[in-house]
Amino acid sequence: MKSNYLRVIILLLCVLAFQTSSAQKFKNANDYLSFIGKENGKISKSMWKYTKSLAHSKSARKVEGDRKRLLKSLERAMIKINRAKPYEGEDDYKKKVLEYMDLYSSLLKNDYAKIVDMKEVAEQSYDFMEAYILAQELADKRMQEAQQTYANAQKEYAERNNIRLIDKETELGKKMKISNEVFDHKNDVYLVFFKSNIQERFMINALSSQDISAIQQNANALLTIAKEGMMAVDTIDLYKEDTALIKATKTALQFYIDETENTVPKLLEFFLLNEKFETIKTAIDKKASKDRTKKEIDTYNNMVNEINKAVEDFNKTNAKLNKERTKVINQWNEASAKFLSRHIPKE
Repeated sequence: MKSNYLRVIILLLCVLAFQTSSAQKFKNANDYLSFIGKENGKISKSMWKYTKSLAHSKSARKVEGDRKRLLKSLERAMIKINRAKPYEGEDDYKKKVLEYMDLYSSLLKNDYAKIVDMKEVAEQSYDFMEAYILAQELADKRMQEAQQTYANAQKEYAERNNIRLIDKETELGKKMKISNEVFDHKNDVYLVFFKSNIQERFMINALSSQDISAIQQNANALLTIAKEGMMAVDTIDLYKEDTALIKATKTALQFYIDETENTVPKLLEFFLLNEKFETIKTAIDKKASKDRTKKEIDTYNNMVNEINKAVEDFNKTNAKLNKERTKVINQWNEASAKFLSRHIPKE
């Protein structure tokens, strides 16, 4: 037993000695800087891919897959940097780099994981959407701050060792900064659009259930929100004088205003007429044929003709409304996609 135990100890010592002796070493300060930069570059590419996926992809599975791949890139880089012996006297630089990567990892495991979950329910209410966007903006800001921490540590290292930095080392930080500004504008405008959009969904649900009281309440709320949105959207700062999202939002808001002021009253008239018809129909159905008066029969027949015409008009109005609604929503989505494409840095 003692002999076997001794062999294990010797084997472990040999492994440790091998790892120590085989740890990557660097001839000069520039070699170590290049090594760190190369590992961070791999992370940068994965991070940028994940950022775009989070912004553009509607597939939660794809977003989650990109997040996990980014985490793997981080873990591999941290292992390599941790094992490599820093250039003489530069343990502090190594420590700062690992701290920055550890913060990245923490954000991805916690903040961004929660954001993915929030995205799945964000469409259910304005409050959920606002919370989702705020969480994303805060996480992006922390990520940008972490990237700046790395850039500062890199700059300090270069100054201590008389190295001239190539600007591409901070490329991700610059792209992230631009992207955050682009998405800030897009999100500010989107919240104005979404507030009316989600309110219209509540009104449509009331229309589907033919709840006249709920239709009126939700239509009044939509009219108020859309008019407030018209004023609010003009207070939003433009990004590089690009008015595309503002115009698309105003088009959508004007649709909601016209819908509530001109179309919904017609739909309500139909429901009221239908209620009147059902009351007359119920009353006449309760009577035997011999007990029905000529006036009752004439009233019922006239109502049948009137309700048939009303149903035809209702269906035409509803079809036109659905077509216009689809058009303004598609226009907004297209404007958003083109806005991001114009301003988000390319690969």
